[in-house]
Amino acid sequence: MSDVLIAVMGATGTGKSTFVNLISGSQLPVGEGLRSCTTEVRTSQPFELLGRRVTLIDTPGFDDTLKTDTEILKLIASYLANQYRENKKLSGVIYMHRISDFRVGGISRRNFGMFRSLCGDSTLANVVVVTNMWSEVSAEKGAAREHELATDGALFKPVLDKGAAMARHANTLASAQAILGRLVANVPLPLQIQRELVEEHKALEQTAASEELKTQEMREAQRRQEAELQRQREAAEAARRAQEAQKARELAEAQRQRAIQEAQAQAERERVQRELEAARRQEEERLRQVQLALQQEAAARAAEEERLRQVREQQAREAQAQEEARRQHQAEMERIRRRRRHDDCIIC
Repeated sequence: MSDVLIAVMGATGTGKSTFVNLISGSQLPVGEGLRSCTTEVRTSQPFELLGRRVTLIDTPGFDDTLKTDTEILKLIASYLANQYRENKKLSGVIYMHRISDFRVGGISRRNFGMFRSLCGDSTLANVVVVTNMWSEVSAEKGAAREHELATDGALFKPVLDKGAAMARHANTLASAQAILGRLVANVPLPLQIQRELVEEHKALEQTAASEELKTQEMREAQRRQEAELQRQREAAEAARRAQEAQKARELAEAQRQRAIQEAQAQAERERVQRELEAARRQEEERLRQVQLALQQEAAARAAEEERLRQVREQQAREAQAQEEARRQHQAEMERIRRRRRHDDCIIC
């Protein structure tokens, strides 16, 4: 009787431990609700199925409530690598998914993304995607969700197209045996994480699963940032609405006060208007006097500028005459010097 090793993976609360206990008769702890109970990689007690000795591997989800995704990856990767070093390959992998989930949220997508990076594409023929918790939905609604999971390119369609199978679990022993019956006769194959760690001697940080985890962490950080920005926007909008409501109340009160004060203020406005009119006339007269003084000042300044212009022109003419006289004097002196040189040459 040959041994068969099958891993069971999926998000927290999808019924992995319950499935393992049901078919193997083990007593692995089962969590309540969505709180993680499986925080370590555990194996079932061996059991016989279709003439094979089967052991199931129960793995924690990557949304564990007590460990980080990095710690979970190290646990699973270390266990699988050690099994492969002992020449123990998996005959199959089961991925559990709740059909009762009304949508595939970020947690389920993160778990499935890590599942794919752990398995790789070459072993998908040994994978069965199992939907369970059918009793929590109507048959019609469950079938519709199952169809969406199988045909949506962002969900399970890519792995189904590459050889993975999809099956329903009715939470019965017969149902669990039928699912395992698809896998026990498979040719055992190494998962991608096993080849990377053991055959290619990669560090865990260099594996596709680690890269997927980094990508998911970046997406999660971005999602949290966007959620925080949205929260801030909503808080700002709530504050704005509250401020507008307060302003509306203040405006209504101000209008009421103005209405009360209108009658009392009418006489005061008329008095102020008379005083303003008198002040306006006085100011106009003052401005007229100022304008007249400015005009007179401008005329005096223009006359002074004209006088200064004439003085400058006279000075310029005198300077020009002096320059002309200087040039004539220099020319005369030059003629005298030439004549003297000429006379000196004749005498010699």
